[in-house]
Amino acid sequence: MRYLDIAAVAQQSGVPASALRYYEEKGLIASVGRRGLRRLFDAGVLERLALIALGQSAGFSLDEIAGMFTPDGRPRIDRKTLATKADELDRTIRQLSSMRDGLRHASVCPAPSHMECPSFRRLMQAAAGVRGNDSEPSTRPRSKGSPLVRARAANAKR
Repeated sequence: MRYLDIAAVAQQSGVPASALRYYEEKGLIASVGRRGLRRLFDAGVLERLALIALGQSAGFSLDEIAGMFTPDGRPRIDRKTLATKADELDRTIRQLSSMRDGLRHASVCPAPSHMECPSFRRLMQAAAGVRGNDSEPSTRPRSKGSPLVRARAANAKR
């Protein structure tokens, strides 16, 4: 069986040694022993680190990722959890697309200043989560959906 010391794991995975120690502390990975003061890991840790990186890229917390492994270290990924995270990513993509569209509009808006552009003001208000008067936040409850989604809808009516 091939073992890698912590420096080799860090170099091959791109994960700093401090993060590897933290992952071990959280139970995400496990060392198999030590060579002097250096932790040793089974070579399979590289695949596990790749799964952790994938989970983080998708927006899962380390605690959520830890729950995706069986006690013996094998992946156990719930498909419903993946679908739920995909839905969250869809919402984030829509929000970011709305913000991008608003910024693109602001960059070419013919209004003399951004503060005179109705679309920019709606985007700004939506991002701040305010309604009504430009200077006073609304006391009405916010509607469902993110401020950026509401801004996009407002811009679409424009």
